Amino acid sequence: MTDKASLPPSEIIDGEDDGSEEATPACVLVFNANDPSGAGGLTADITTIASVGGHPVAVACGAYARDTAQIFDHFSFDDEAVTEQARAVLEDLPVQAIKVGFLGSAENVSAVAEITTDYDEVPVIAYMPNLSWWREELIDEYLDAFRELLLPQTSVLVGNHSTLWRWLLPDWNSDRSPTARDLARAASDMGVPYTLVTGIPLPEQFVENVLASPQMVLGTGKFELFDATFSGAGDTLSAALTALVAAGNDLGEATSEALSYLDRCLDAGFRPGMGHIVPDRMFWAQPDDDSDTEEEETAIDEAQALEGFVMPPHDTKH
Repeated sequence: MTDKASLPPSEIIDGEDDGSEEATPACVLVFNANDPSGAGGLTADITTIASVGGHPVAVACGAYARDTAQIFDHFSFDDEAVTEQARAVLEDLPVQAIKVGFLGSAENVSAVAEITTDYDEVPVIAYMPNLSWWREELIDEYLDAFRELLLPQTSVLVGNHSTLWRWLLPDWNSDRSPTARDLARAASDMGVPYTLVTGIPLPEQFVENVLASPQMVLGTGKFELFDATFSGAGDTLSAALTALVAAGNDLGEATSEALSYLDRCLDAGFRPGMGHIVPDRMFWAQPDDDSDTEEEETAIDEAQALEGFVMPPHDTKH
């Protein structure tokens, strides 16, 4: 039997390693902003989805003015432009999953919510990035619209622990930090069945990523904290998860595979400019090294298998 750790991600997601010409990539619809630095945004989504064997169907909702170190500004597209892009491809391509990244405006949130309403059988994975670089009044408008219109349709919410804490539990007054289940409960109040919380601090330079529902922790992945600052990790993880779900993997298996994939991307990360390190989403295409296989096997073994949780279609509640 072929060891999955020895296969490139594109063969893992397809579930086909026999070169069958009949297999076609799953179509993954992505709403996000263009990132000219290549660190995150649509560039990260497209590269990640293609790397793990999906077909990216990318809808640009705006564009960042940024480098690999920081975001200077963002220019949002008109909501009609977003709608026209999405409707055109949806009438042509069978989309198996939808990823929602940064949409740029409350109007675009409304437009995307209207589109996902019409495709309520398609799972929606929503990633909430850190928006602290943006103007406060725009952040409030955006988060309010996202909470009211898109969270009720979200199958899995993905976000960093601190980001979700500030958004979902702003009045948290306990001496302890909220757990993944606390955040999952808060998201569930808005209609989200599953929440993937990343970057939960652990002792000794480790972080934990937890997939949770309001009732229970469904699985965890513990990873060593890299001694570096990355740009684009969240988009990479959420895009990989969406593509793996689109390919027919159940949520638990898709989460485990996506976390292992991100770990390898970060381990092979590189600094293309003067800013932060960018994940190498095509790490498997680099020349082989004897140590690579051992490291990949270790990374997959250390991530607790998250199997047996079926992805529900989102229910429209607005």
